[in-house]
Amino acid sequence: MSSRERILGRVRRALADVPQDDTPYEDAIARGYLQEHDARSPEQAADLLAENLADYRAIVHRCTADDLAATIAGLLSARGARTVLVPPGLDLGWLAATGAEQLPDHADTTPHELDRIDSVVTGCAVAVAETGTIVLDGGPEQGRRRITLVPDHHICVVRVPDQVVSSIPQALSCLNPALPLTWISGPSATSDIELDRVEGVHGPRMFEVVLVTGMPDAGAVA
Repeated sequence: MSSRERILGRVRRALADVPQDDTPYEDAIARGYLQEHDARSPEQAADLLAENLADYRAIVHRCTADDLAATIAGLLSARGARTVLVPPGLDLGWLAATGAEQLPDHADTTPHELDRIDSVVTGCAVAVAETGTIVLDGGPEQGRRRITLVPDHHICVVRVPDQVVSSIPQALSCLNPALPLTWISGPSATSDIELDRVEGVHGPRMFEVVLVTGMPDAGAVA
């Protein structure tokens, strides 16, 4: 008998005379959480999202669907990006105005190859106004998790108002927990014991978010 079996046997014997709960565990505790702290219009939610993203040192841009390609091209040019990584389901019209070389992601692309790419452009699954958080779930416009963690510059497009919710509870109701969820609040950063902030430690050093209006959503959140 292994140590594991011995310990589990002791636990089972200790619980043998404990009566079973009448109420299932998931129903035993009331979870009547607030869905949002304040009622907001879509415009107010987008404004709060922009404010909180900026507070986390993300760089926020706003444009219309007609101006999206030019906006992204300008951001890549300002960064001096010569190469841009493209998720498999990204609308190539978003990159129509850029002169950067567009590199499709492949399953066999190594972290070293990703590290040599200047920028990555993705969509998102949902954006949370109250926390300034962008959530990725590996959808076609977002690609694999690693492509948004290794390159040093990430441009993320958020459809407004379709992909913006006020709160975390609202975001959770829109997401599939079986998917690889990545929650992003600003550029990757850490601080040492003297509170010196260093960015780009666990992900991109520069995180730019484009809030775009007037764009049909490939899968609007509820």
